[in-house]
Amino acid sequence: MDLLAFREHSQQEIVAKLSRRFGDREVSIDILSDVVNILAEDNLQSDQRFAESFLRSRIQKKHGPIRIANELAGRGVASSIATQVLDCANIDWNELLEALSDRKYGHSKPADAKEIAKRIRFFQYRGFSYEHIQRLNLNSHRFS
Repeated sequence: MDLLAFREHSQQEIVAKLSRRFGDREVSIDILSDVVNILAEDNLQSDQRFAESFLRSRIQKKHGPIRIANELAGRGVASSIATQVLDCANIDWNELLEALSDRKYGHSKPADAKEIAKRIRFFQYRGFSYEHIQRLNLNSHRFS
């Protein structure tokens, strides 16, 4: 319960943290998973709430949908939950990408093709699809 008091955690995260805490004792992963399942049944733990909270934190950091989905998967959240949370969030990813571009590069135009490629790689690293990046190009005329 102490783990859940500070922030939401996925089931996988809780099991991993508890196994590290009780690793020297003979507590199996199965027992820990059973305990976490009971917490989920009592609605004290929810991968859905975790995903929603995680999404909000990553949007503040200007991360894109691909990276968020991959990070949720890495934390053991089912892809169906991740997809549902991303779809229901009602986020304008193009607007978020534009805000990221403004924050990182201001309104400066890239000097050459090498700079354009560098910016594209950065945006892809942050989790934006090439389609989002192309729309940034078309809408803002920054890459010409």
